[in-house]
Amino acid sequence: MIEIKDLHKSYQMGKNSLHVLKGINFDVKEGEFVSIMGSSGSGKSTLLNIIGILDEADEGSYTLDNVPIKNLNETIASQYRNKFLGFVFQSFNLINYKTALDNVALPLYYQGMARKERMERSMHYLEKVGLANWAKHLPNEMSGGQKQRVAIARALASDPKVLLADEPTGALDTKTSYEVMDLIQQINDEGKTVLVVTHEPDIAEMTKRIVFLKDGQIEEDKLVNQIRASQYV
Repeated sequence: MIEIKDLHKSYQMGKNSLHVLKGINFDVKEGEFVSIMGSSGSGKSTLLNIIGILDEADEGSYTLDNVPIKNLNETIASQYRNKFLGFVFQSFNLINYKTALDNVALPLYYQGMARKERMERSMHYLEKVGLANWAKHLPNEMSGGQKQRVAIARALASDPKVLLADEPTGALDTKTSYEVMDLIQQINDEGKTVLVVTHEPDIAEMTKRIVFLKDGQIEEDKLVNQIRASQYV
């Protein structure tokens, strides 16, 4: 599903160049559940931005679902993001003046889906995350956990190949974090490929594979015995 070979990325900082990714080799198969861990400055956010087609590497190759991701203009990059990827962010990124239903439906609107179909599909995914009764509520009427569930429903609505979650529990308390991870585990159980960036070891242990980044390189890549979040919920 994801193939990354000899990936390098640098940023110009005044007269100096900061080499952030230093030859990353990294594959994710369809249906895998992988977490990326690393301290601040390790390169994990840069790697996620490249996987999310929000940034481009200087050297190396990135292939997503057998499609080379290289030299894309913003229109094509946007189309690929809509087609292949669903994003979940720490800060939820919901539109405050739109209801939960309208937030979930927004990516489908940009795909040109007819209103009736996108509303039906959006309601289906709100039901899937247990928030059908909150469809008409605004984000400021919801808890952090509910907002993240809306964000997950929005990410899933367009049926992406890969779910990318950047610190999805970072703004949540422990109990709510485990409830969100229980939901993400269920999504992976259904066959969806999931990639999570986290700095929390207990969250990483709820995935099936952990990739540790340090100073722009993969320090360790290991399979783990997944801890089920449901035992804590």
